Amino acid sequence: MTQDRPLLAVQEALQKCFPVVEEQQGLWRSTLSDCQPLLASLSNLAEQLQAAQNVRFEDVPSLRSFPDLKERLRRKQLSAGDIVLDKLGERLATLLKVRDTVSSHVEQVFQVYEQHANTVDIDAVLQPSVVSPSLADMLEWLQDIERHYRNSYLKRKYLLSSIHWGDLANIQALPKAWDQISEDEQDLVQDILLNVSFFLEA
Repeated sequence: MTQDRPLLAVQEALQKCFPVVEEQQGLWRSTLSDCQPLLASLSNLAEQLQAAQNVRFEDVPSLRSFPDLKERLRRKQLSAGDIVLDKLGERLATLLKVRDTVSSHVEQVFQVYEQHANTVDIDAVLQPSVVSPSLADMLEWLQDIERHYRNSYLKRKYLLSSIHWGDLANIQALPKAWDQISEDEQDLVQDILLNVSFFLEA
């Protein structure tokens, strides 16, 4: 790859950006992992609420002296559910921060590229080397990564915003729906980071 100044500027911007992506990907994955037990807890609470709704407390002799027990139990379960929802909201805020951090760094790379676009040799941009994919490929991959985080965040935000206690079946299905989002997404970011590993070490 021709080592002229404009090319070097873009390469340096890429070499700064991908490690940030790698760091943010680690945070993204650990946050998604943190969500799993919370979603399972929410699903279990919905199951308990459903079971309690189906019990006729007045038909149980030992419970007749506690006429408000069913409502008290429901309030306690809903309160526990709201605490879990707050924790999931915190995790979602972390995912948003990852998305915004990555977007900001990708934008910086493209600003550098646009500053030098008129002076960079297009053949050099398209030409891979022994240790490096082409600049064109890496720029495209950054756009793919940014799109991945944006779409994944929106899907998860939509899923959590659809939660309401009037639809217990939907809440019970949350862990499966959450996992489905992950299954639909390939390991795009990890694959790209693998593709640029030699470039980052060079």
